[in-house]
Amino acid sequence: MSLSPAAAQGQACPRRSVLYMPASNPRALEKARQIDCDVVIFDLEDAVAPDAKAEARQAAIEALGQGGYGPREVVIRINGLDTPWGAKDLAAARAAAPDAILVPKINGPEDLAPYGRDLPDGVALWAMVETCRSLFRLDALAAAAAAHGLTTLVAGTNDLAKEMRCEPGVDRAPLAGPLSLLVAAARAHGLTVLDGVFNDIDDEAGLARQCAQGAAFGFDGKTLIHPRQVDTANRVFAPAPEAVQWSRRVVEAFDSPENQSRGVIRVEGRMVERLHLEEARRLIAVADAIAAR
Repeated sequence: MSLSPAAAQGQACPRRSVLYMPASNPRALEKARQIDCDVVIFDLEDAVAPDAKAEARQAAIEALGQGGYGPREVVIRINGLDTPWGAKDLAAARAAAPDAILVPKINGPEDLAPYGRDLPDGVALWAMVETCRSLFRLDALAAAAAAHGLTTLVAGTNDLAKEMRCEPGVDRAPLAGPLSLLVAAARAHGLTVLDGVFNDIDDEAGLARQCAQGAAFGFDGKTLIHPRQVDTANRVFAPAPEAVQWSRRVVEAFDSPENQSRGVIRVEGRMVERLHLEEARRLIAVADAIAAR
């Protein structure tokens, strides 16, 4: 299975702001064409009432077919196969061929197979990590990614907090361990990893704090529930200009003929190892992709 250009770029593809839009709301799907998010998720699951599932599915497929979403990746979040709607959601999403299909409540690698089977070329699989069981199988889950077309793990912090019976607050202290492990598992196997949502739409300061925390944990971006949250996520998860400038100097230094075979060099008085070169190139690629938007 080959992936779309956006999916194939992996972590070089900017996914700073990943906005859930209820597929049952036609105005939301239309508005998403104008919002400056990196990714829009047509949500068939949590945001849609049971009696609106079929209508939402059809609306998502029609909106995707009409296009007009520009450089944004378009993802469809389906209902699980253990629900009355999951099988039809999956079949419709496969036929519509979005950039990715996001699946809920994955507990381990064995849950991926029914979703990853028969994915069309160019369609990636994304998985929600939102159960207590999944936390103890993160490495196995991420290790199985390549076999099932999985490229991205998404933190489902609301469901996880509910299962744990914890009260995260803005600082999410009870979730620090699970979130760190999620990032580590994704990095160990070359996956993109996205932070969970921030629920208080009116708390702009709290959103900024939590975005900064997510960036510090190592997340590539944040899932969002309202267009007002996009600008903050875009700003916080974008590479800092000074970091990009430093990365360009590191790349230039290693690319110079006298340094191409060296493992450690000195750049502006700082010792830099070749392991830093890969991260410098990734940071530059992300910054260039953002600029190209």
